[in-house]
Amino acid sequence: MVFKNTNIEESLLKVRNRQVKELQILEEVQEILWKDTQKEEKIAHELASKNPSVQNPFVFDELEADKIYHIDHIKQICIDYRLRFLDSSYFKGAFPSSTIARIKSLERLHQIDIKGYKVMAPSKLFKLEDKDDPLLFAPIGNGYYYLVDKWGNDLHPFRKLLVWPFKNMVNLTLFVVLISYLVTLMVPEGLFSKKNTTAEFWIIFFFMFKCIASVVIFYGFALGKNFNPAIWNSKYFNA
Repeated sequence: MVFKNTNIEESLLKVRNRQVKELQILEEVQEILWKDTQKEEKIAHELASKNPSVQNPFVFDELEADKIYHIDHIKQICIDYRLRFLDSSYFKGAFPSSTIARIKSLERLHQIDIKGYKVMAPSKLFKLEDKDDPLLFAPIGNGYYYLVDKWGNDLHPFRKLLVWPFKNMVNLTLFVVLISYLVTLMVPEGLFSKKNTTAEFWIIFFFMFKCIASVVIFYGFALGKNFNPAIWNSKYFNA
């Protein structure tokens, strides 16, 4: 068996080329990571910015139809579940990495920089100015919004029922009447007289109604509460 002589120049060349290639790969990876970091910083800045209403030039053929919502649909859900729909700059929670990744994917797909983000969430998740389940939207135009991402836990199954009294004055009045009636039924028989009468029942009922209504009115005025239709897109704490 004949062994070929070693050409030291060729060996040196191979080592150099291998090291240059490795350095080139490292530089390329570093550049990709740097660009990715720059992109994330830009997205974070946009999410924290207060931008006027904009229209993002999405490629409509690439949009998912079930993620497009009109402002009327959003308003109705906010009113039913007592949520707010505000600029992302008011959102005090942290945007998860999966949401940032979703935004980067959308921007690559549509070749745009998305602006004018909106968040739908309960009031407690916003930094509201004084006067459990966030959804991030981006405006498309003409009152339509595209659902970018959703994270966190789902709303309580009875939230719609729990906030029903705050939907309007009629609902609140009916709620107070119902509570007053139930409390009246809990009053022990013979507490005020030996024999219960219908007149006595209604007198106690009106007394309970006045007491509970007074507490509700005081609570509403003291804490600056308002009905759902008045707060769904308000940035003020006491709207």
